[in-house]
Order: sequence, then structure tokens, then C-alpha cells
Amino acid sequence: MLTAFARAFKTPDLRKKLLFTLGIIVVYRVGTHIPIPGVDYKNVQICIDDASQNTGLFGLVNMFSGGALLQITIFALGIMPYITASIILQLLTVVIPRLEALKKEGQAGTAKITQYTRYLTVALAILQGTGLVATARSGALFTSCPVAQQIVPDQSIFVTITMVITMTAGTAVVMWLGELITDRGIGNGMSILMFISIAATFPSALWAIKQQGNLADGWIEFGTVIAVGLVMVGLVVFVEQAQRRIPVQYAKRMIGRRSYGGTSTYIPLKVNQAGIIPVIFASSLLYIPALIAQFAGGTSGWKTWIEQNLTKGDHPIYISTYFLLIVFFAFFYVAISFNPEEVADNMKKYGGFIPGIRAGRPTAEYLGYVLNRITWPGSLYLGLIALVPTMALVGFGANQNFPFGGTSILIIVGVGLETVKQIESQLQQRNYEGFLR
Repeated sequence: MLTAFARAFKTPDLRKKLLFTLGIIVVYRVGTHIPIPGVDYKNVQICIDDASQNTGLFGLVNMFSGGALLQITIFALGIMPYITASIILQLLTVVIPRLEALKKEGQAGTAKITQYTRYLTVALAILQGTGLVATARSGALFTSCPVAQQIVPDQSIFVTITMVITMTAGTAVVMWLGELITDRGIGNGMSILMFISIAATFPSALWAIKQQGNLADGWIEFGTVIAVGLVMVGLVVFVEQAQRRIPVQYAKRMIGRRSYGGTSTYIPLKVNQAGIIPVIFASSLLYIPALIAQFAGGTSGWKTWIEQNLTKGDHPIYISTYFLLIVFFAFFYVAISFNPEEVADNMKKYGGFIPGIRAGRPTAEYLGYVLNRITWPGSLYLGLIALVPTMALVGFGANQNFPFGGTSILIIVGVGLETVKQIESQLQQRNYEGFLR
């Protein structure tokens, strides 16, 4: 990885792209520390420094915002509204024929879907911004902080609308910065910003574990977390690179005096075909009952049951529900993102076939069978990786924002591998430029 970056900096145009990407990252990180109007910054810092606070309910969004959520800054919502909008549009593409037709139109259709994603991102930012402001005003953002009720001193309608508009505009700016990186920088801009947000929370989380440790002034716990993190990174790299390659043979066709086809290739089916999406789905779904219970009044039986079983990360019901949801969403997302019938039809159209398998329906059935078999280990792997923070809770009392959690490791490793691949591919294009001429 370091070799690829060193070679990239020696290439003038790649160096410009890398420096441009670094500049956008600096702007993004500065924005995560600028508080929005109407917030008492001193009281926010008092609540953040309060060691007894419980932010597990907002841990996922806070991680994706690089810690900006709990500080209630202009980039408090981070990239989360865009991620949610992208996932919703991807799911609706399977359900709504109009979106499916746009997807098949090529670049023009993709641009239209991207525009819909932007609109939905702004709508979700308004909704989530309103929820965050209401949570901050009620004091529920920091449940055990003594000055939580004074985070928003002026609770007038004008101040509330100003706060929501500011956070929505911040989300739009984050989306624009991500698109700038994609167009003029290196890698996928949204993924890069997500990578930076998660990596920015690592130093403080690691140091908090060291300060809270009891063995040898916390250094043993600190070293244990580092060792576990390295093992997890190695495991994630191994599984993320693993794939089942299904051989495909294309028949030779004669058109005039020229022959076409007759080549061999393969269909790469990754073990973790669903990526990080099932973990995000499961986490978001588990937050809904906890969020409803938090704002519900009284002491009803259902509220007590949720607070006892679905808000504590080390509870057996929470662990089993979380694991089962991840496995379910892994199969669900693979089913809607990879269509064996469509792949089989395209192969048949261009004269391709899998050796030993007849073209058409038998090929689709074979692809579905292989996909189901490799999705099982992939979904179990996702579930086990995602439960690492829970094991940390049980093991040595780490908080919900355990730095080497499954979600953060999956995103960091995935984005890192993809970015390095793009740099290496661009380097190869420049190295072989003389041969192409």
C-alpha cells in the first residue's frame, strides 16, 4: 500500500488528485468541529466529557459522522443520510419498474437515479436534523449529563428552524465534497469520507480504553485491543478478497471472414457478496424500538421489556436478535442485488455457457445454488465480526463505540483495498501508455 502511494506521488497528475483529495478531507474535518447556531458549546463539551454518559443509541450515526453528531456541528449528520438514501433507491430499483428501466438505460439512467438520491438525501437530512434537534432540546442526547437540558438554551421556533436548516445544508455540502472527490480525486468520494469519519474516532476511543483499564494502568487492555484489531483486519482482508470463480466459456462465432468469441472468463462471486449493508440494516432496525421506548412516556410493560432486552449490548436476546437480523439481511440483499436469471440470459445472448451446465434456466439454477452456498459462510462471518463490540462489553467493559468494531473494520478495510486498487490501476495505465501507442 505504501509503495503504491509513493509511486503515485511521483506521477504529476496522480499527485494532483491525491493532494486534492487530502484538501477536501481537511475541509470536511474542519466542518465537523464548527458548532451550529443555537447550541451552547461549553455545555456540549461538559456532556461529552462526562464518563457516565450512555450514547450507545446514537453510536452508529456518531461513528459515521466522525464524532460530529454528539458535538452538534454543521456536519453532525455526516454521510449517513446519503448512505440511507442510496440503500433505499437501490431497494426501490427492484420494486419500481420505472427505476429498473432507468438503471438499464446506462449513463443517462444512472445520472437520473443519482439525482433522485440527492433529493432523498436532503429530505432525510431534514427529517434526521429535526429529530436530532428535538433530542438535544429534550436532554435525551446525553441522558445522564447534569446540563443536558441546557444544551439548547433558546428553544424558540426560529432557532429550531435555523438549526435544522444549518444541518441540512451541512449534509448537502458533505454530499458535494464526496462527489468532488469522485470526479477530481482518487476513489469513491462518499466511501473516502466515511473512511475518514471512522478513522478519526480511533485515537480517542483507544485512549479512553487505556484510561479506563485497571491492569498495569490500562496498558494491558490497550495492547489487547490493538492485538484484536490486527487479527480482525487480517481476517477481514482474507474474507473480503475470497471469491468463488465460476468459469464461463464463449463459443466461437464466424462473422464474414472474422471469428469472434472462443474466449474463457469467469464470474467472480464474493464470499461476502452483500458487503457492509446487512450490518447497517440490522443496526438501524434494532435502534427503532429503543428510540421509540426512549421517547415514550410512562412505565408500560412493553417499554420496560425493550429497555431490559433490546438496549443492552450484552443481553442474550439483543445478541441473538442482532446476529439473526444480519444473517437475514445478508441473504435478502444478495437476492435483490444479484439476479441469476438476468446473468444467465446475458450469457446465453452472447453465446456464453458454464462448462457442464446447459444454457438458460439450468445455468440460472446453478448460479443460484452456488450463491446460496457461499452466502451462508459470508453471512455468518458478518454476524460474528459485528458481535466483536459486544464481546468487548462482556470482556473488559468497553463502551458501545469500541474502536475495532465489526462495522468500522469492514468499512475501513474495504475502502482501503478499493482505493489502493484504483491507484494501482491508474499507475498501470500510465506505465503501459507507450505500448498502447
